[in-house]
Amino acid sequence: MRIERVLNNNVIIVVNENRKESVIMGKGIAFQKKAGDQVDKDKIEKMFTLDNKGLSEKLQTLLAEIPMEHMEASEKIIQYAKLHLGKILHDSIYVTLTDHISFAIKRAFKGMDIKNPLLWEVKHFYKEEFEVGLEALKMLRQDLGVVLPEDEAAQIALHLVNAELNENMGNMVDITKVMHDVLSIVRKHFGIEYDEESLAYFRFITHLKFFAQRLINGTDITSTDNALFGMVKEQYREAFACVERIKVYIRKTYHRELTNEEMLYLTIHIERVVS
Repeated sequence: MRIERVLNNNVIIVVNENRKESVIMGKGIAFQKKAGDQVDKDKIEKMFTLDNKGLSEKLQTLLAEIPMEHMEASEKIIQYAKLHLGKILHDSIYVTLTDHISFAIKRAFKGMDIKNPLLWEVKHFYKEEFEVGLEALKMLRQDLGVVLPEDEAAQIALHLVNAELNENMGNMVDITKVMHDVLSIVRKHFGIEYDEESLAYFRFITHLKFFAQRLINGTDITSTDNALFGMVKEQYREAFACVERIKVYIRKTYHRELTNEEMLYLTIHIERVVS
């Protein structure tokens, strides 16, 4: 392999046989090197090939600006997350999480802690991702000697959920707010406390995550099965009454009308979670 471009002493760009750019990292891999020189394969520590050209360019820009150990720490967390969660993460995670972790480390050394207003919601809605976030804090403490607050575990968790849904952080905050508000409506309507360890609650949270995503992105699920809608409406009257309150909330807050299909599935999940 030959060097296409040098970003800094530790990061270079190469182009493979398919004309795709790869980012190669290694301590001193580009020392006294220039474009066209042969790559020292013994110094290669990490290689990234992102299919999206825009993402690849963003990653290159980021790696030219941050310490190599920040990228290594982020990549270690991402690999742990993929293994622990067993989910596909969008390649954007290499840019968004790395950028966030690098900034968080710099803030920590300046004694600047930022509170996460969604800490409670992340702990309860995205438990697996939050556990990964807590493990990430341990890694950063062990590998880089940086101590970050629990709020950062929640922030890391949100980045992971973003990569699962392929959403931006602004949308993710809105999605989480919708989930929080709908759960509050159900809790108050029935006067209950959720069994957060139950399968029904887990299913409800999962449904709400994608329901909120569709709402924020302006997409709907539709169906012509009016018979099933009528049957569920009749059979689960109290759950359906609760959904009608959710419908009013959605209309007032987001100026959207829930379809019968959305109301159908919300009714079924609410009936399960309160039974």
